[in-house]
Amino acid sequence: MNTWLSFQCLPAIVAAGLLSLTGGTSAAELRITTSFYPIYLATLNVARDIPGVAVINLTKPLTGCLHDYQLTPDDLVSLSKADIFVVNGAGMEAFLDKAVQQVPRLKVIQASTGIALLSTGGSVNPHAWVSVALHMKQVENIAAELARLDPDHADLYRKNAAAYLTKLDTLRMAMHAGLQNIKTREIITFHEAFPYFAEEFGLTIVAVIERDPGSEPNARELAQAITLVKKTGIKAIFAEPQYSAKAAETIARETGATVYRLDPVVTGPMKADAYLTIMQTNLRTLKEALGRQTPDTRRRNAKQTSTCPP
Repeated sequence: MNTWLSFQCLPAIVAAGLLSLTGGTSAAELRITTSFYPIYLATLNVARDIPGVAVINLTKPLTGCLHDYQLTPDDLVSLSKADIFVVNGAGMEAFLDKAVQQVPRLKVIQASTGIALLSTGGSVNPHAWVSVALHMKQVENIAAELARLDPDHADLYRKNAAAYLTKLDTLRMAMHAGLQNIKTREIITFHEAFPYFAEEFGLTIVAVIERDPGSEPNARELAQAITLVKKTGIKAIFAEPQYSAKAAETIARETGATVYRLDPVVTGPMKADAYLTIMQTNLRTLKEALGRQTPDTRRRNAKQTSTCPP
C-alpha cells in the first residue's frame, strides 16, 4: 500500500471519520485509542469501567510488534475519532510523527517515558513491557497522564491503576520466586523481545537467532546457531507463538535441543487479565525448560543414556 497516498488523502478520510462519530460513540464519550496489544491491556485496566470512557485498540489483535507497521486508511479514521492516543514509545511506533502531524489535536501518552532503555544491535530496544517491573512503570505513566488529561475521572484512573499494579506486583514476586533456583540461566531466543525480561529475572541471552521477527535465518546463520547450541550444551530454544518455529525445529533436530514457546505478549485475547495469564504461562514454560538440569549434567546424561549422536 502507498502510505504517502493514504496521508495525502487524510483530510477526506478524517472528514468521513468525524461524520461517523455519531454512529458508534456519543459526543460526550472520551475515546482513548492504543497503538497495539500490550499497551491496550495496560490502558484497559487503568480506564476499566469508567463511565463515558472507551478504550479502542488501533491495530488488529494479530498484528504483533509494530516494527515496520504502516498506517492503513482505517487506522487514520480511528485516529481522527480519538481524543487520546496511548503508545509504547521508545521508537516502537515508527509512524507516530506522521500520525500526529495529520491529527494535531491528538493528545499522545508515551508509556515508556522515564524508563532506562536498552540498546541491541546499535538501536534502542522498545520491548520494555516484557519486563513485569517496567510494565508496571508503564501502567503508572498511563494512569498519571490520563488523570492529567481527564481530571474529572482522575481518582478512578488512580484507583484502577492501584488495583492492577497490585496484581502485577504479585505476578512479579511469583516469577522471581519461581525462577530463583533454576539451574540453567542461559537461553537462546528468536527475537530481540526479551532483553528486559532477561535482565529482570537474571537470565542470559546467549544468542538471538532472528533479529527481525519472522525473518528466517539464512544457511550460514543457521549453521552458526547449530554450532553455538552444540558448543554451549543449551537444550532449550525459545521460539514465539506469533512466528513460525521452522528454524528452531531445524536447530533442535540437529542438536537434540527442545523448542519451547516464550510469549512476548504482543497478541492474545482482548481481556483485562491477559498479560497476567500469558506471563504465568511463561513462568511455567521457563521452569519446565530450565529448572531440571544444568547443561553440563545434560551432556553427561546424554553420553550415558543415548545411543544416538547429539
